[in-house]
Amino acid sequence: MSITVLGIDIAKTMFQLHGVGALGKTVLRKRLSRNQLTRFVSNLPKCCIVMEACGGANYWTRVFQRNGQTVKLISPQFVKSFVKPTK
Repeated sequence: MSITVLGIDIAKTMFQLHGVGALGKTVLRKRLSRNQLTRFVSNLPKCCIVMEACGGANYWTRVFQRNGQTVKLISPQFVKSFVKPTK
């Protein structure tokens, strides 16, 4: 099954990926380093990549768009509602 939406949690060195297929089911969960992320996304078929809007997200948006991907940035105030409380 191919990935239609790829969510990326951006950090300094490690990135968490969550891919969803056309039926809304999880098809990918992966943790990648900075170098691996660029290679991984360049080998993906075209999909929508979603990230939290921050300073680093603007850099990654340009990198992913050069590879032909569609990128959408979500405001941090809306991302917080997706995080499950751990306490």
